Amino acid sequence: MAATIEGQDRVLAAAQQIVKSLNTSTNVDTDDMLMILSSFDNRLSKLSNLMTSSSSSTPTSAKAAAGAGVGADDSFVDPKFEAAEQLVLHWNSPPNADPDATFEYLAAVDEIIQMTEDLNVQPENDPVMDRAEAALQHAMAHLEDEFRHILIRNTVVFDANRLHESSFIRRCSISSSAVEIPDFETGALSEDQEDISSGRYNHVKGKSLGGDEFSLELVLPDAMIELREIANRMIRSGYEKECCQVYSSVRREVLDESFAILGIEKLSIEEVQKIDWQSLDEKMKKWIYAIKVLVRILLSAEKSLCEQIFVGSELIKEVCFIETSKGCVMQLVNFGEAVAIGQRSSEKLFRILDMYDALADVLCDIDVLFSDEAGEMVCVDAKDVLDRLGKAAIGTFVEFENAVQREASKKPTQGGEIHPLTRYVMNYVKLLVDYSDTLNGLLEKLECGMEPDSSRVDHGDNLELENIAPLARRLMLLIKSLEVNLEGKSRMYEDSGMQYIFLMNNVHYIVQKVKDSELQKLLGDQWVRKRKGQIRQHATSYLRASWSKLLSCLKDEGLSGSSSNASKIALKERFKNFNACFEEIYRIQTGWKVPDAQLREELRISISEKVLPAYRSFLGRFGSHLESGRNAGKYIKYTLEDLEGYLLDLFEATPLVLHHMRRKGT
Repeated sequence: MAATIEGQDRVLAAAQQIVKSLNTSTNVDTDDMLMILSSFDNRLSKLSNLMTSSSSSTPTSAKAAAGAGVGADDSFVDPKFEAAEQLVLHWNSPPNADPDATFEYLAAVDEIIQMTEDLNVQPENDPVMDRAEAALQHAMAHLEDEFRHILIRNTVVFDANRLHESSFIRRCSISSSAVEIPDFETGALSEDQEDISSGRYNHVKGKSLGGDEFSLELVLPDAMIELREIANRMIRSGYEKECCQVYSSVRREVLDESFAILGIEKLSIEEVQKIDWQSLDEKMKKWIYAIKVLVRILLSAEKSLCEQIFVGSELIKEVCFIETSKGCVMQLVNFGEAVAIGQRSSEKLFRILDMYDALADVLCDIDVLFSDEAGEMVCVDAKDVLDRLGKAAIGTFVEFENAVQREASKKPTQGGEIHPLTRYVMNYVKLLVDYSDTLNGLLEKLECGMEPDSSRVDHGDNLELENIAPLARRLMLLIKSLEVNLEGKSRMYEDSGMQYIFLMNNVHYIVQKVKDSELQKLLGDQWVRKRKGQIRQHATSYLRASWSKLLSCLKDEGLSGSSSNASKIALKERFKNFNACFEEIYRIQTGWKVPDAQLREELRISISEKVLPAYRSFLGRFGSHLESGRNAGKYIKYTLEDLEGYLLDLFEATPLVLHHMRRKGT
């Protein structure tokens, strides 16, 4: 009750002041005063009964004068509002020039906002409302500009160097120094590049969102309070759309600049598909790097920034974040789609698998970041591209399988060397093992509901074929196709001995690649043992094809009687034939190549074990019949030591000719 009386006293005092300003008599009666006031605020009409009892007579002319001095638009206005209005309308300096001035301006804005909220609950349209709304609109325009300027001025430039130094990036970086896969057609790959490292295709799984120690500051902390205060007032005033637009446009530009620093270009799907492979490979590497940085660092920081600025509205947080970030996400998604639908070639497989793994790795984080309904399409598009990349990877792998089967080069390798196709396929397969989990998952989807095709797999490779992982089964098929192709290529050599050297070299290379990698675990010990048996078979066949004719010269057949009665002419012919055979083999097979030192040594030992004992025996039985005669050195040209030394020259890919010099004393 006391508060009511006090309020009434203030109103009466204000009324008296108004009458005085109208130059009316100080004895104006109370009825006239009430009549004047009631035209401004009907809330004062309730005071009429209280004031009637104390009224006195006033000339009618005073009433007229009072009425003439008040216009319909000069309603009673709270002095606080008027002060706030004047400050807002005539403000020239930016609020952030002085912290005290900033809060003074924001306080004035608060006063105007409060006035509009109060007037909005009035049952009648108050003329003051127009002034309040005009002042509010002016204030919001100023705050919108100030919000933009503060956001721009206090943006922290993306520091790529600091990012590169972080352990996060070291975990997900891709080495650019690893060896390229050889060209499929030429198989060009030098021996010092033989062991292709999968380091280039490093696809280490990163931590989940929020688990990385690297944090990114997007806006200077000192600006956060002002940004938050301005955002709160714009949202409270119904200007949330304008606030979101300003925020999103500024932050989008910052993200675009960050993408440029990461080397990501804006390219259409058509533009991506026209890029040559070398350039595309570089862009794919940058994509793999960028998508992890974007989701795990940049967007995580953007989400946090939205949460700090737009504290009072969950909806505004989500809208601002989605409008800011969806463009750059879709830019990466579109690139992934362009790669997925592009022309398939074997060299792209590992990059596609890296892209698949990178996107799969951050997909859960994308779901968290865009969990709101408004961000649902971003998640849907990302999952769709992941599916497309998976299908592209399998399609490319199938193309590779078919290419191995179809490869029909007619040029034999010199000296029975390892064929480029063998090098290419085995280096390719060795890299595939690094993607076992990914490929097994994709192949399981492909083979789901299909009968396993085991027609081309030797069941001896694994007694329980149905228990083999999908990738192991496909690799068995792939290597089997390679072996069949190599058997066909071996027939291009006219020399049957070289055919077996070629097969032995290539199968040995295959086995070594399997043993020196995780392939052995994948294919199994039995698979390796079987191929080692093939190498021994090829070695045996080589000995038979290359040395049988020479060894036949050291047999007793055709030499009549005992060794003492043997025909010297026949013996001379035998030694001459042996010498000619050995020299021909030496001339030809010193030009052949067995690259593996251990295999080369084992092969020489096998030859020695066949040739030297037979020559020693033959020489012991029949050598004395010729050594006592003239020109013995013409027929017995080589000692055992000579032969043993000459055998060491075989398979070095350096054709040599024997220029025999007769030993002293012969």
